[in-house]
Amino acid sequence: MSYEKGERVRHPTLEEWGLGEVMENASPKEVRVFFVGVGEKRLSLEHVKPVKVTGPDAVHPVLDNLSVSNTSSGIRYRSLPVSIERFLSAFPGGFHGEKFWEQERSYKEKAHHLARELLQRDALYELAERDEHPEIVRRALQVSNATNLIFPNEKMALRDGLASDQSTKQFASTLFDLLHGKSPYERRFEGFFEVLERIGAAKWPIATYFTFFFQPARHMFVKPTITQHAATLCAFEISYQARLNWTTYSRVLGLADYLFNELAELEPRDMIDVQSFMWCIADHS
Repeated sequence: MSYEKGERVRHPTLEEWGLGEVMENASPKEVRVFFVGVGEKRLSLEHVKPVKVTGPDAVHPVLDNLSVSNTSSGIRYRSLPVSIERFLSAFPGGFHGEKFWEQERSYKEKAHHLARELLQRDALYELAERDEHPEIVRRALQVSNATNLIFPNEKMALRDGLASDQSTKQFASTLFDLLHGKSPYERRFEGFFEVLERIGAAKWPIATYFTFFFQPARHMFVKPTITQHAATLCAFEISYQARLNWTTYSRVLGLADYLFNELAELEPRDMIDVQSFMWCIADHS
């Protein structure tokens, strides 16, 4: 039996390896497969004949977004059960344990409530109508200062970039649209990061901070190093670029959705929990 790159397979006896994808056209003697449960394996076709899988059973979020390393060592990967084990060793009780609440959840939840209070639609709309854009900026900066997730130098760049009346008005307008606009989110995100570029504050933590804390059920915070590390461990391609762009952010949302669904037994409340999980598995690798 021949195996071609991209085909989905399962090991005939080791069910715990899960679904796999053929990484390159097989030779007569060997096939290279990435399995969701264990990562990359080279199988001798003289001893093992992987079972091909098609249709709905061949769909998997990781394999559909598989990040392939160009190095000879293959994909640096850790199966999700192993990552969950490491997370639980760091935070006994998981997302609902006391340690997680004290170290990860409590201060982020406070920031969420502050964002909902200060950046609510009606309040920002009334301020904009009265041309009180500096007040909108003041509220945004207060929310940004509620946590240490944005580096001090990045916060300083944002404050410095908002020194002029024009930049203040542009930032306030696009922030309102980002949080409360009706157009497709991709367009609103791009409008916001274009303003951040103009004022010299185009960093991923700033671009994703406000939606993350305002709507943590839907949005993810991007800390570049941690996010890239977590994506690598999950073998999930996020097409990371340092310059703000929709492709990277949409793929990060895909990674976050995948983790949220796969962590269902731990009962994550929202993306705040998922972001903390990503930090934990990356930081404790």
